[in-house]
Amino acid sequence: MSAPKTINRRASVSASEPIRNIPIPTNPRGVPESAFSTSPTANTGALSTSPRLATSPSASLGSSFADRHQRNVRTLHAYLPNSFPVPEEDEGVATPTRQGKVKLLLVENISLDAANFLKKQGYEVDHLTKALSEAELIAKLPEYHAIGIRSKTKITAKVIDSCPNLLAIGCFCIGTNQVDLTHAAKRGIVVFNSPFSNSRSVAELVIGEIISLSRQLIDRASELRAGIWNKVSKGCWEIRGKTLGIVGYGHIGSQLSVLAESFGMSVIYYDVLPIMPLGTARQVDTLDELLNNADFVSLHVPEIPDTIGMIGAEQFAQMKDGAFFINNARGKVVDLAALADAIESKKLAGAAVDVFPREPGSNGPGFNEDLGEFIPRLRLLPNLIMTPHIGGSTEEAQRAIGSEVATALTRYLNFGTSLGSVNFPEVDLRAISIDDERHIRVCHVHRNEPGVLRAINAILGSHNIEKQFSDSKGDIAYLMADISGVGIEEVKDIYEAIKGTRANILTRLLY
Repeated sequence: MSAPKTINRRASVSASEPIRNIPIPTNPRGVPESAFSTSPTANTGALSTSPRLATSPSASLGSSFADRHQRNVRTLHAYLPNSFPVPEEDEGVATPTRQGKVKLLLVENISLDAANFLKKQGYEVDHLTKALSEAELIAKLPEYHAIGIRSKTKITAKVIDSCPNLLAIGCFCIGTNQVDLTHAAKRGIVVFNSPFSNSRSVAELVIGEIISLSRQLIDRASELRAGIWNKVSKGCWEIRGKTLGIVGYGHIGSQLSVLAESFGMSVIYYDVLPIMPLGTARQVDTLDELLNNADFVSLHVPEIPDTIGMIGAEQFAQMKDGAFFINNARGKVVDLAALADAIESKKLAGAAVDVFPREPGSNGPGFNEDLGEFIPRLRLLPNLIMTPHIGGSTEEAQRAIGSEVATALTRYLNFGTSLGSVNFPEVDLRAISIDDERHIRVCHVHRNEPGVLRAINAILGSHNIEKQFSDSKGDIAYLMADISGVGIEEVKDIYEAIKGTRANILTRLLY
């Protein structure tokens, strides 16, 4: 790598007393702290539900939710069809007011703040620290109505088909490639994620890796731990004046761009879409152009068919001699055997890898050749930073992710709101107030076919339709409608009529 060029930029620094501790923001995404209320007065009462007909456990979800849905929001209960098995303790209680619990399963050590928030809404929550295999999910998940996962747990079509009670999946992370989104939608299961909440954490990790690679920090630290004093400057560089190439200029890539420029780096980026740059960053026309000109290359792309294997021997050969490579995106995007070749041949001066094609399901031993023949080679390479998928593993990111996804799950289970869904149409209606005693809410997931609205409106036509919203996404459509003047004795007939329509996938009635 050539010596850094001179730039006309001065950084402003402070000579004040250094900060001795950094407070963790409780609300990095702007969600009021009350969304995770720990008030002892929180409503944790029982709720009416069925496996596919989840319902509102409480009339209030904390100030942040109440502000959006009015403080006089009525608690909604789900109609329970006669086919729903009655728990022993509820035998003799007349339909449709039988009591039950909505059960949620959280795996992969999801934020305890999120778990506590969901518990305070009246849900029954089981919290596991490890990921579950397909076989474990098939055995355990059928008793739950929703599941929260991170990146390691795979929700396959086989898992979905084995869980007839499942209503919602919360991905407490950015990516959703671990879920069969299309199959979930076809079964009426909504999927939520958190596309923005950990972007800053990942961007900061990349900056740390850029500096560590350019100064060979990992090797020097390892040598000292082994008792070796090796003070060298050869091959160590400042990052000022170097060029960072960002592949994927989304929420993470754009934040990284700003941070890199504040260190005096020049930024170029490649994206399949034309995106307005931040600062003085410049979009290039091809990936080849980026690889040819960047001193550091950092990937920030999703795992989709177009990106799997996008970086291999051919791409490493196009990079500058002595350049550095960073992948904090997805493991299958990069051929790690080809990366090992590039470092062993000294084509690259170093690399950082946070994600792998296959990863252990829990902490502890297991990062070995069973996950890929290239792993023993990687563990011997100089100036290679390997981390266990920790890009978003900060207190701030996990708190924000927990808030966002837990709130989305609660809104859907309680009120039918699908805002933020990645596989469903985004549909919402204003809340039913406590004054609307004879109102019910229809939540109808159906195949996107002609004539559905006509059939539904014919069923609801003898009642006043207060509000209605329908939207579609591909082959799936979702209708929400509030109707008034409905007696409890009429709920069963309405439910059976809608459920019996030709295109029905899932019908819930909340009253």
